[in-house]
Amino acid sequence: MKLPFAFSYGAEFFNVRDTLECGQIFRYKRLDGDRYGVYSQNKYAELFTAGDKVNVFTEDKEYFWRFFDLDVDYGAKVARISALSPVMKEAAEFGKGIRILNQDLTEMMFSFIISANNNIKRIQLIIERICNELGENTPFGKAFPSVRAIAESPVELFARLGAGYRDKYLVATANKLLTYDLARLEGLDSAAARKELLTFMGVGPKVADCILLFGLRRGDVFPVDTWLKKVYHAYFEQGHKDSEISTFFCNLFGADAGLCQQYLFYFERKYRQKTANTVQ
Repeated sequence: MKLPFAFSYGAEFFNVRDTLECGQIFRYKRLDGDRYGVYSQNKYAELFTAGDKVNVFTEDKEYFWRFFDLDVDYGAKVARISALSPVMKEAAEFGKGIRILNQDLTEMMFSFIISANNNIKRIQLIIERICNELGENTPFGKAFPSVRAIAESPVELFARLGAGYRDKYLVATANKLLTYDLARLEGLDSAAARKELLTFMGVGPKVADCILLFGLRRGDVFPVDTWLKKVYHAYFEQGHKDSEISTFFCNLFGADAGLCQQYLFYFERKYRQKTANTVQ
């Protein structure tokens, strides 16, 4: 089924590859060249970069305009973050095409429970298998499964699909969500929302922060993984314990902490590692 052209957007502060491959989303595919397919719940879009424009093809224009956060001026954000320090200037310039996506909160919860102690390629495979097994058909593939479909599935199914020890977390979270309205988190501040998220089985501090950032658009959080620990020790070392690093960065960057996290994560993972490998 051919998708209609929906809109174009300037490519300087919207790099499709960087936005999709920076660890905040798992349901996307590189189709050919610079063309990507992106899934969210039961919706789908294809994006193609031509010159200084990103062209978006979808039947859900308004959904994906908001999904890619296109009402927000990222040029102003990059300028503000670049002024913080030399390393932030370098990281922001390298990752200035990254946009924080407005993703479905329920999908984010399950996706980031699966992401714990996992790598991106494997996370993508597990989610794809779960969608193929439990998701409803759409013209462009399987939708993300409903909460009820996950809740009513046996734990063994998720083990078979590769979720490993996370299998029971998925079913337990789905059953809790049958009677828990996630919309209540919208009215809480980030600290209170984080406390609520930590009551879900399989949601630890890092996963909670990812859900807050990518599912609730809370810019005042800073998820910390092994990459960000490297960043802290390389550029910001002040003797903090690992458990204190997130709070340190939140205090340092304030409302921009989440976007700074993405810039630093992508900078360390893509640029610094590539440079180190080239030198070797």
